[in-house]
This record gives sequence, structure tokens and C-alpha cells, in this order.
Amino acid sequence: NVWSIIVALTKFNFNSFDLTTAASKGLAFNSSANGFETAAEGSMTLIKTITASNASTTSFVDGSSSVVFDNTYPVYMVKLINIHNDTSDKYLQINFSVDTGSNYNVAKQSSVFNAYHKEDGAAQALQYETSMDLDGNSTGAQRLTAGQHNAADTGHSGTIFIFNPSSTTFVKNFISDISTTGYDGSNEYNYHTFVAGYCNTTSAIDAFQFSINSGTHDGTFKLYGIKDS
Repeated sequence: NVWSIIVALTKFNFNSFDLTTAASKGLAFNSSANGFETAAEGSMTLIKTITASNASTTSFVDGSSSVVFDNTYPVYMVKLINIHNDTSDKYLQINFSVDTGSNYNVAKQSSVFNAYHKEDGAAQALQYETSMDLDGNSTGAQRLTAGQHNAADTGHSGTIFIFNPSSTTFVKNFISDISTTGYDGSNEYNYHTFVAGYCNTTSAIDAFQFSINSGTHDGTFKLYGIKDS
């Protein structure tokens, strides 16, 4: 029971624990007398969580509000959790910046395809989406999802990877994989949207921004850095 656990824990002498850490290290258990040793950090680090509420934009800017988006990590991942529109039949989009968010207008090239299935089973398909991709080095926002109704049982959730954004030699690839519960006015769909593309610039990208193409959004955005070894 709980009391037994508390009594058992009190039998440890606090002087037997050595909690001295080292720079860039974590703690791990071992079989020694004090039971701890320093250990390398995990390969994925949570950098920043933003919970949007009635927001027109959600931005991650390197060096602002504890955001790291530079050469610290070669890969960055964003988790989108239950992103909701305030307006029906709108979609989530992203754009990038090379001037710490003063402008979100980086040239992009992309490809997009969708898998969808209607709730009543009446329609399903896997198809390329020419209306969602970008070409000709478009500086407009990249569409990431199918259109979504603003009902409580709709939303966007998924993952975006951005590779080596601080490079000043190569273009910057990104991949998006998002599930959307959409609505056509009479029946709901599940959409699974895949986007892949690149920011066609050799300038370092130091910020990115999410928005709905019209209106505001709620939901949680989590930025992670992923080490290369």
C-alpha cells in the first residue's frame, strides 16, 4: 500500500545519492551504491509548446520566446495536436522566413496527395492534389490539409519535419503528414494529406508560421529538435 511505499523510501539515506550532473548530460540509474550516473541526452528534445486560442497565426522564431531553430539540430519536428478552425471549410497552411519573421515569403516547390474515406462509406480515393501543390518558386503559404468544418468533432493532427534549416549551401526540405476530419455539409470524411517540398533558398531559414487560410485556430503545436546521432 501507499504507506508501506513511503516507509520503504524513508529508509534511504539521502547522503548516498550523488546527483552531480555534467554539462549536456542527463541522469540514468545504474547498479552502483548511489544508483546514478550521467548519461547522454535523448535524441529528441522538446523545444517549445504553443497552445493557440483564437489565433490568426502561430509562429516559431529562432531566438524568440525560448525557440531554438538554427544549427543546433539537423532535423526539426512539429507535432500538431487537435488544431481546429473557427470557420467552416478552411485549411491549415505554413510559410517560412529568412529574416526572423519579418516576412514569411520563402520560395517553395512541393507535391501533395490525399487519401480520403467518407464516414458513410460512400466515397474513398487516393489522388494527387494539383490545387494544393506549389510550383514556379511560389512565395505563398503551403497548404497542409484538406478543408475542415468548424464542428467540435473535426480537427487536424499530424507531424511536420523540416531538414537542416540553417544551411547556407543547400535548399531546405520539408515533409508533412496530417490527418483531418473534414465535413462537406452532410457527411464527414477522414483525409490523410501528404505534402513534400523544399524551400528554394540558400539563406538560413530562422522562422516558420502556421495559419488558417481564413479565420482563426485553436490547438497545440509542439516543436522538437532531433539529433543526428
